[in-house]
Amino acid sequence: MMPTITKITTQTKRTDRYNIFIDEQYSFSVDEDVLLKFQLKKGKEIDALLLSQIQFHDNIQKSFIDALGYLSYRMRSEEEIRLYLKQKGIEEPIIHETIHKLYQYNYLNDLDFAKAYVRTHVNGGNKGPIVLQRELKEKGISDLLIQQALLEYPFDVQIDHARHLANKSIKKEKAISERALHQKLEHMLSRKGFSRDVIVVALEGVTIEKDEQEEWDSLCYQAEKIIRRYRAYEGFLFQQKVKQALFRKGFSLELIERYLNELEGE
Repeated sequence: MMPTITKITTQTKRTDRYNIFIDEQYSFSVDEDVLLKFQLKKGKEIDALLLSQIQFHDNIQKSFIDALGYLSYRMRSEEEIRLYLKQKGIEEPIIHETIHKLYQYNYLNDLDFAKAYVRTHVNGGNKGPIVLQRELKEKGISDLLIQQALLEYPFDVQIDHARHLANKSIKKEKAISERALHQKLEHMLSRKGFSRDVIVVALEGVTIEKDEQEEWDSLCYQAEKIIRRYRAYEGFLFQQKVKQALFRKGFSLELIERYLNELEGE
């Protein structure tokens, strides 16, 4: 006689899951969706093929519930969901079906995810599009969808953000030369992910030039540190070491000579 369902009970802690008893013995549990899909009820006969199908679909449903829990915190890319399920030890065929089901119920959309990701960081204003492009690539978003998403970050907004970051950085940099400051701003904005075109335009609207006294104060500050480094040297060699170090830091030869003359006079 073929195995037959003799009892179905609701689980105590999970009311959406049901315990299935075959021939008066507990056999397995299933999600409510699986129960309905296979019309499981008392008296239904269960052969080996049907049991394997039930278990496969129940594994998909459990994986689907796990994915929904992961999605409840924020939007995710398809690749992020795949990695999450893989780390939980779920097999690839189950992951494949789970992803399909998530798309079916509109829980996944890589273009919407990418656009939302870009908009979030545009509102933050601390990253340029090149960094966002790299980060989206790492999340498994295709190049085509990335380019569409980056349309959410207009050129004029990029310039505003780059200019704002440059102005913030200038306030922290009081003791370096004008030339060194300009180079530092360029490098900082490049690291943040802004293109060369954006950086050039942004820095045109930023006041980098120092007046003579500010440049002189910056040189004196740097020179004091350099002198301590080369205090073991004397005479011409000492002057050359200090001169070269200050020049590398972006100060003009005229200002350096003035400082060395004053130092020698002391």
